[in-house]
Amino acid sequence: MIEIIDIRERTELQGEAIGYFWRQWGEASNKQFYRDCMERSCDTPSDIPRFYVALEGTSIIGGYALLRSDLNSRQDLFPWLACLYVNPEYRGQGLGQKLQEHAIREAKLKGYQKLYLCTDHTGYYERNQWKYIGLGYTIFDEETRIYEYQTGDSL
Repeated sequence: MIEIIDIRERTELQGEAIGYFWRQWGEASNKQFYRDCMERSCDTPSDIPRFYVALEGTSIIGGYALLRSDLNSRQDLFPWLACLYVNPEYRGQGLGQKLQEHAIREAKLKGYQKLYLCTDHTGYYERNQWKYIGLGYTIFDEETRIYEYQTGDSL
């Protein structure tokens, strides 16, 4: 059975989760960035940032984060669904959608009416009722697509 948990609830998984997110999204030069961000997410009384992992038994097979800012040029928008990842052998089984549904529920429970994400993927999020709202730009001037989800809606 697959369960999705906040790493704050299972602190013994924190080190493994830091490595997992860093391997999927990081670079050789920023492992401490991921460590610091995730450790602070476990210490803060604030409702975000939060990191979640999908577990099958004791193995991390996917994850995502709720962040205050994932696209620095659009700090007017928050919170952000970020770092969504499903291990390749679990793709095509609906886990990505389950992680999105979990993120939407968490954002709604925290009182947010909207949730945002940025991606270069086209088609994937639209299938899950995300609304494309325009382009944003990374700190490297690369374009990225911005999507919005009304948390009162259901998948």
